[in-house]
Amino acid sequence: MKLLPIERRSNLSREEFIENYLKPKKPVIFTDLVKDWPALDKWTFDWLRKNYGHIEVPLFDNHIHDTKNYFQAAKTMPFGEYLTLIEQGPTDLRIFLFDIFKIVPELANDIRFPTIMDGFLKSYKFMFFGGQNSVVNLHYDMDCSNVFLTQFQTRKQAILFAPDKSANLYQHPFTVQSHVNPLNPDYERYPAMKNLEGYEATFGHGETLFIPSLWWHYIKYVDGGFSLALRANDSIFTTARGGWNVVRHTFIDKGMTKLAGESWKQWKERKAIENANEVLV
Repeated sequence: MKLLPIERRSNLSREEFIENYLKPKKPVIFTDLVKDWPALDKWTFDWLRKNYGHIEVPLFDNHIHDTKNYFQAAKTMPFGEYLTLIEQGPTDLRIFLFDIFKIVPELANDIRFPTIMDGFLKSYKFMFFGGQNSVVNLHYDMDCSNVFLTQFQTRKQAILFAPDKSANLYQHPFTVQSHVNPLNPDYERYPAMKNLEGYEATFGHGETLFIPSLWWHYIKYVDGGFSLALRANDSIFTTARGGWNVVRHTFIDKGMTKLAGESWKQWKERKAIENANEVLV
């Protein structure tokens, strides 16, 4: 498997971004897209803990894909206690798809929607928090949006693959998930990963990773920290595909997980291997 560095760009114009990254669906890291956000200096661990530490937040761990706890929170905790936890060292507890703006609307005053493209979904602003070395399994976003992921305070590592690599990544049917580990690939079990080519980068405070629609991504928290994802749609076709993803996840995958449990999970893994074997022929 070969991982190429993700380009880093400063002063990228709207026109150049659209022609060179959005249209060809190519990832890029903006070093200065959010340089004017008040949040950059304001949103520290101490400030969030002092002002919003009382909020009860749902936490997810590495068992999120287990059939008994499928996409269910492992526990809840006061936000301030959780921030202290991820500052202190490694933990697998994460907060994801956290719309803190519904709880604290005034936080929206600290960010600005970019003008780098049209179609930003202003009602969907999600935050992600994790401890050092915690990971987000390989997946592409269910709604199929283009994602602008801005990191705060600390560092994240991202590995990305193009949509046409789904079979090589052993995608589980009826999901947007893969259970392979691109940081430590098991070529004996997953030989179709050997010839993969992807992109990799570590990005830090104030930098924004552009993840094109339908691109697979694996995220590792190099340090305990947090990020904000803004989403934008540029095609009615990907919007429709996102709707189908929600339907199949909610009614097919979660329904079958509830009915069949571990046997459904094992069937998905077998089908993923069968599909990958076809691209090896």
